[in-house]
Amino acid sequence: MKTRVLLSKLAKKFPKSIAKKYHDYVGLQFGKLKEDTNTILLCLDFDDIVFEKAKEIIDFNKIDLVISHHPFIYGTFKKVLKNDQVKFNLIKKLEKYNLPIYSYHTNFDEGIDGMNDALAKELGLLNIEQLESIPMARGGYLKEEMDIISFSKYAKEKLDVSYGELLNFGKDKIKSVAIIGGGGRHYYLDAMNEDYDIFISGDIPHHGRRGVVLNKYNYLNLPHEIERIFMKQMKKILLDIDSNLNIIVIDHEKLPILI
Repeated sequence: MKTRVLLSKLAKKFPKSIAKKYHDYVGLQFGKLKEDTNTILLCLDFDDIVFEKAKEIIDFNKIDLVISHHPFIYGTFKKVLKNDQVKFNLIKKLEKYNLPIYSYHTNFDEGIDGMNDALAKELGLLNIEQLESIPMARGGYLKEEMDIISFSKYAKEKLDVSYGELLNFGKDKIKSVAIIGGGGRHYYLDAMNEDYDIFISGDIPHHGRRGVVLNKYNYLNLPHEIERIFMKQMKKILLDIDSNLNIIVIDHEKLPILI
């Protein structure tokens, strides 16, 4: 289909205007858009591993568009390439291909049917809605109340990760849940103040954990990799737009080994 038509339809769902301007880079990251798009490569991060795996699967010249979740260039082009030799080397390899790389990051996280809607639905939450104070987050209710340990194991399994870290200093029984995929640790107070029983996100450091403890709240710290659901959700959205699109998914990111 026409690339401009495809991107226009995606922009209506995930407008750049809702991306977090203070720390985000979305849209076209590299290359020049082609007039038509028929084959799309989806990934969480476009990096050397994706590049090599993609070359094993398909002639790179047949890929019309790469869509990643995390920005391929996270910052200004000049600054990133100056400080990141690995990215610089990858750019050099890409220069012989006309391979446009487009990223949907926090606009996908916040957008309707995006990241956090997908995660909330994967948990089986009912009455899913945006939090009033932080629209990126989603909140909802379990069909049946669960004790916090059982719920944490359930969430870990449903979101397809092998471990999590539970701070259980709030309610012992869980009925209402708020979630932000990735690194939404700063917003647990919003979830607490809106009376959700537990907040799920990732990347919480020591001082953040102390805040949860002192506020007597529940926080389930799941790895950033729960955002792998991006590929599944974006593929569904793309095929709803045009069922004839050829979608290639590369999910290569592995969790660290716990010692």
